Amino acid sequence: MSALDISPLLPSEAEAAVALWEEAGLTRPWNDPRADIRLALAGPASTVLAGRIDGGLVATAMVGWDGHRGWLYYLAVAKAERRRGYGARMARAAEDWLGARHAPKIQLLIRAENQAVAAFYEALGYRRSDSAMLQRVLPRRP
Repeated sequence: MSALDISPLLPSEAEAAVALWEEAGLTRPWNDPRADIRLALAGPASTVLAGRIDGGLVATAMVGWDGHRGWLYYLAVAKAERRRGYGARMARAAEDWLGARHAPKIQLLIRAENQAVAAFYEALGYRRSDSAMLQRVLPRRP
């Protein structure tokens, strides 16, 4: 098995990342994954980490830091590469990225019905929070 190399996503890999997220069922019609990638790569408080085998993209983890909490998004592993520890490696890489910025904790959101993903994160030491998530969709600005 080839080694997983992890480093920031290159802008030229954006379409491959979107395809990976679509394969993993992470995209939703109301979120533009290409815009998410552009925003994450544009500033110092976020990035998309890319896991590559022999130069090909097989995993991602978007990570961001708001100055209070770290956040993990779009952790995905190609179906053909699952069950090899790559998801755990990507989560740890996101944690390391945040640790370098002195973030005291990392949080993520999963859909309530996705018990397999909940079990994956719980096996990595993540715990459910008693917090409730509220949201408001803001109007798009030109």
